[in-house]
Amino acid sequence: MEPVIYTVRPGNTLFAIAQLYGTTANDIARYNGIVYPYTIYPGQKLRIPVEEVTPPKFYFVRPGDTVFAIAYRYGLNPNSIIAINNFDDPNAIYPGQRIQLFV
Repeated sequence: MEPVIYTVRPGNTLFAIAQLYGTTANDIARYNGIVYPYTIYPGQKLRIPVEEVTPPKFYFVRPGDTVFAIAYRYGLNPNSIIAINNFDDPNAIYPGQRIQLFV
């Protein structure tokens, strides 16, 4: 199993990151030697123990996200994301916005 490397962003929790990758907060903490799971910080690199990254159908934009970064994270085509969401300007996404990643 090859781990996924995830960079913690402001507001992230181990629980939320675990949900994103279909694992548990305890597994991530154990895999990274984190004793106190509430002590993660923005910029921290976490190894996520997953068999395969399965993108969610919908994604909630976080600060700093771009369509291209989201597409890269999940191995998707950014033009497909742009087309599915009918973006006039793919650079105008905003935190909290729900976007569809695939049909």
